[in-house]
Order: sequence, then structure tokens, then C-alpha cells
Amino acid sequence: MAQPDNKKFFENLTGAGKSIAVLTSGGDAQGMNAAVRAVVRMGIYVGAKVYFVHEGYQGMVDGGDNIKEAKWESVSSMLQVGGTVIGSARCKDFRTHEGRLKAAHNLVKRGITNLCVIGGDGSLTGANLFREEWSGLLAELVQQDLIDEEAAQKYSALHIVGMVGSIDNDFCGTDMTIGTDSALHRIIEVVDAIMTTAQSHQRTFVLEVMGRHCGYLALVSALACGADWVLIPEMPPEDGWEEKMCQKLSATRSRGSRLNIIIVAEGAIDRHGKAITSSIVKDLVVQCLGFDTRVTILGHVQRGGTPSAFDRILASRMGVEAVLALLETTANTPACVVSLCGNQSVRLPLMECVQMTQQVQKAMDEKKFEEAVRLRGRSFENNLRTYKLLAHRKPESELPHSNYNVAVLNVGAPAAGMNAAVRSAVRVGISEGHKMFAVSDGFEGFYKGQIKEVKWADVGGWTGQGGSLLGTKRTLPAKYIEKIAEQMRKYNINALLVIGGFEALECLLQLNEARSHYEEFCIPLCMLPATISNNVPGTDLSIGADTALNAIVETCDRIKQSASGTKHRVFIIETMGGYCGYLASVGGLAAGADAAYIYEEPFDIRDLQSNVEHLTEKMKTSIQRGLILRNENSNENYTTDFIYQLYSEEGRGVFDCRKNVLGHMQQGGAPSPFDRNFGTKIAAKAMQWITKKLNESYRQDEGRFPFTPWLRINNCFWRRKDEEGDPHWDSWLVKGCRELSHVVLMNVKLYIQHL
Repeated sequence: MAQPDNKKFFENLTGAGKSIAVLTSGGDAQGMNAAVRAVVRMGIYVGAKVYFVHEGYQGMVDGGDNIKEAKWESVSSMLQVGGTVIGSARCKDFRTHEGRLKAAHNLVKRGITNLCVIGGDGSLTGANLFREEWSGLLAELVQQDLIDEEAAQKYSALHIVGMVGSIDNDFCGTDMTIGTDSALHRIIEVVDAIMTTAQSHQRTFVLEVMGRHCGYLALVSALACGADWVLIPEMPPEDGWEEKMCQKLSATRSRGSRLNIIIVAEGAIDRHGKAITSSIVKDLVVQCLGFDTRVTILGHVQRGGTPSAFDRILASRMGVEAVLALLETTANTPACVVSLCGNQSVRLPLMECVQMTQQVQKAMDEKKFEEAVRLRGRSFENNLRTYKLLAHRKPESELPHSNYNVAVLNVGAPAAGMNAAVRSAVRVGISEGHKMFAVSDGFEGFYKGQIKEVKWADVGGWTGQGGSLLGTKRTLPAKYIEKIAEQMRKYNINALLVIGGFEALECLLQLNEARSHYEEFCIPLCMLPATISNNVPGTDLSIGADTALNAIVETCDRIKQSASGTKHRVFIIETMGGYCGYLASVGGLAAGADAAYIYEEPFDIRDLQSNVEHLTEKMKTSIQRGLILRNENSNENYTTDFIYQLYSEEGRGVFDCRKNVLGHMQQGGAPSPFDRNFGTKIAAKAMQWITKKLNESYRQDEGRFPFTPWLRINNCFWRRKDEEGDPHWDSWLVKGCRELSHVVLMNVKLYIQHL
């Protein structure tokens, strides 16, 4: 792609004369290698020397060959490797003053005063203690004649930046830690496999997942697979939970379900602090219900395997931010930790986050469980709230009766996670007292009358299903608006939830246009973004994009592996995405591509030639494979075939080429844990918003809704200007939206041009 002027972007940030060491400590986590790779390459890019510290703090104490300078090629092919290739070890020596003195001497000998630590809260706390003691340690080294005064003055300050690598996601201050998403992938893979055998034999499975002090993995995996019951340390069950759980399992079976899933965190306890183990839960189910019950303890399989696309991207972004933080730090800057807040990498004071993490355990020890949940953060609270909302069905006698009818339908291309969103919407709607109607085949099915009421049990087991079980079409409603209005009257639809991509957005805009002629459309209209292209404006992410990214990254890994016995080969891979380059650019980041050609960044023959020359030089090193990603509509003339032929010709005698068009495999497969969770949570919020608007706007005396010229897309509000004939699509964007990037806004315009 056209190369940005990165030197200008980083012109005020230079690492010349600086040395950075990177180490991994504590338990390993998938994605650590991506973080190490990012630190090394970003450090080298800005002109710093970068060193590996092998075997964590133990390697720092032992010194010698454990501390080696890293080169650009040293981190090649690390992205797809799980664990940590530079090693991690528990180190008792570093906990002693003598051990830290040895570590300081080893760093000073190499001129290292910048340390990037990837680990848990214990590892980061140790790093901060090391930083605080640094000046005293150097003074001791001078007294022992191990270093001179000049060295002590030159290396007088140690700068620390932390990144949290932990599958438990137990560190306060960040929404996600490196390794958590990959661990969820391992858990959900097992759950999906277990469900088939459980249904065959009408069994109950009790799964024990990691989480000695934190129930995040258990909670989110339960939400992602629709588990019947979950037990976590932060929110122990109320007394008498045994009877309630058995009643829930029995009721589920009586409604026709052939399986039950119970997920237990390894640190689960009751209200009195007594451990609740998977074996205790199994014995309880067998004794009380007589169900055929099995226990599966996942153990360290959750730590293993290839990191997910999310973890690769998260770790890469954090690694770059860590180097920038080290370059910008001063002698008085406190140690920081790079965290994820929403969709942004941020720097937070390290010890404040560590202290908050320790307060969670203190609150649990004091049986202040609500406080522990609050301290875990907004993400944890939202997951717990949503699980409670969906997992525990109230008797019909206890449900409110709203007299509202809400319809749900999918529009556009299928996206993994749509079914999880439909399930969530239906169950939350029923919990709110509404009648829920499902529309098959989008608006085509709507005008044909393919509408039926759905009950709680009708959407059971939908979270793990790919595609769209309701069916989905690209048909827009404008041509059939009168027939659709007729169906709205027939079924007395009071609100509409549309799940889809740009076609869904266009559909709602057309319904909004029709409001002046059909009062049936003067109702709450809500859209959930669901498209692998991730090109819906107003939202950072769309349902299905994460699953598509994982499919791309997994395929790229296999393609690169296929060349392990073949030297000097470049792969040209075409991704989907329409006129949006999200899949190609982010997939390229996660797969370690050499270039990504996307529509948003115009490129010409000179850029193509420059990339060929780059690959030619690359082949002279130990790196002998190249990877190029191209968005399907990146350029009308520079097609995938053209780029393949150009690279083949220009690289003749140096490397050969292969091309792959990934096609619809990016839309298929079971949804990732992220997409299941994301779809579930935003659908629940959408239904709560619809309920609020129904209660606020419905005119009981007239039996209808007032005209309300607004639409909603995932917490973003859209309004059209009243001026007639306004030709600018920009007029749809108002202050109610979150910040829209230029690229996203451009996608809106491009879509309308090519619709």
C-alpha cells in the first residue's frame, strides 16, 4: 500500500542512544510474542537498541547470554506462536535485595535504562520496586567498584512500562489483558465439541475453567455458550443455590433440552468462603436429579495454542504504545502500564492499577462481593448483568405485561454472531413483557408475511450457530413499503430491531422516509451493526468482524506454513470487505503482512514497485517469505491477478508468487467468543432502549406513537436535516454520534455511490 510518512509522524520521538530491554514474567499467555515483536520492531524503528531478557527476571539476575540484543529478523514468524519464545520463570532471587543488585549490574553493563515488562500484577509490582531502588542499587555498585561514577550518573534513572499478560483478565484498569481472548477461544472450542456429545446422550457437563481469583473466563464463556449456571468467586451464589440450580436444570430438561452446561471457575466459593468444586457440583446434580453428569477440567489447555486475532492486534498495539511511553518518559515520570480502554490503548499509573487489583481480593476476603464486582470494572459488571438477564427465566406469572409487539429481523449478508444477537433480543424482550416476533428472510420475508411469534425456548442454543438462522436478504423495503406497512398493521408491530450492515442502515433510512405517509413506521427503530466488513459508521466494531478476522489470520498462518519447506515465496491474498479496508489492514497487522492494499489509501504503480523492491531486499535476509493482503475493491485496475502477475514478473529469479482468494469462508464458521459476547450484550442494550422508548412515547389515549425522526445505531443517534433536497450525506451525521473517522465517513459516501 502507499506507505505513510512514518518518519514525519515520529519526528519528535527518537530512540537514538537509548537501550530497551523486554522480558516476559509469570504465567505465559497467548499474544506475549506479538507484544515482544512489537516492542523490538518499534524500538529498532525509532533508532534504539533492543534487548531480549530470556527467562524473565531470572535471566536478568543471571545475566550472560540471557540478555541478548535483538534484530529485526529475530522476531520474524513470532506472531502465530503461543506462549513466550523468550521464556518466563518464577524468580525467588529477584525478590531479594542481592538479586536485584545483580540485575541492576547486568543492565548497566549493557547501558539498559528502559525496561518493558509483560506479566501479571506481581511481575509489574516487582518492576516498580526495582525502579524505586535503582539509584540506591547503583550507589552500591559504585561502592563495590563494579561500575564507576560516570556510569552511575549516565544511567541514573530506570524507566518502566508494563503490559499485562494474563489469561484471567484479573488486572484492574484495562478492559482486556493479553491472552484472555485466546483462552476464551480454547474454552468455547471445548464447549462446542462437548455440546454435540451431551445432546446425543442427554448429559449434563460440568466444566472447570481457570480463574483462581477472577471469574472472568467462567462468566464470559457462560455468556458466550448460553450455559445454564455459572459459579465465580466475585459473586458467590445465595444460600440455597443448590436447590435453585437443580430446579433450573430440571425445568430446562422439561422444556425439551437434551443437555445442560454448568461452568465453574476454579476459585468459586459460596457466601461463607467454602470452595465449590466441579466434583461437588457433579455429585449434587447426580444425587438430586439423577442426570448422567460428566466433569471436564480444562487446565493448561487454556494457556496453549495459537493466539487469536484479537490478542495479536491488542498485543501489537500495546507494544508500540509501550515504546512510545518509554521514549516520552522523564526522570520524574512514574511507572505506567499500557491498558485497553474501549478500543484505545492508554497509559495508566502502574501502582494505582496494582493497588486497585489488590483491593478486589480484599473486598472478597471481607465478603463485600458487590464491591468486588464494581472494582473489576465496567466490562465485568456488564457481562454479569447481561448473563443474569438472559440465563434465569422468570415464571410467566412474574413477567410484566407490556402489550407491545417487537419484531426482529436480519438484513444483508450473514455475519457470525447474528444468532446470538437475535437470541439475546428475544429473551430480553420477553423478560420486559413484550411479545417477540421473528421475521424470516429480511424485508423480503416481511412483505410476504413470513412473521411468527417466538418464545424463550425457540432460541435456545443459538449463540454458537454461525450464519443467520432467521435467514437474511439484501432486499430494501422502498419498493414494498405499502405491503410492509400492511404487515405492520396486521401484527400490530410497535418497535423494530434490524440486525445487519449497510443494507440494514439504508433500510431504516427508507422506513424513516416513509413515516410522512405511513404512521405504522412512526415507532422506535433500532439497528445493530452486523457485518464482517465493519463499515457501519458510528461504531468501532460490528458483529461478525472478529470471526472473519480470525478466519483470515488462521488461513494466512496455514498458507505461510505451507512454504516452510520452500524458500523465497510471496503470497498475494484477497480479502472481502467491499469498499472498506478493515479486514485487509487489521488482518495484515494480525498476520504480519508486508503490505495491505485498501481502498481508503490510494496506491499506484510506484507503490507496487516499491513493495516489490522491499520484498527483494527482505529475501536476502533470513526472512524468506512474504505476505501481501488486498481488499477486494481496493482498486478497479490493480486487481489481485494484476498484482500477482506484477510481483511474479518483477520478482523473477528472486522469489516466486502464489495467490489466494479467501472468498466466503470469511463469512462462515461458528462465531468467535468476542462476537457471541458482543452480539449478546448490544442486543440486550438495544431491547432495553426500545422498552424505554416505548414507555416514553406511546400515547395510550390514541393507541399510537408520535412521529419521532430519529434512528439509533449502537448508542449513536442519527437525524436527517429538515431542508428538502439537501444532497449531502454528511447531513445525516449529528453531534449525537460518537467521533467518526474520515475513513468511516468516506465509506458511507462510497456505499451510497455503489449501492
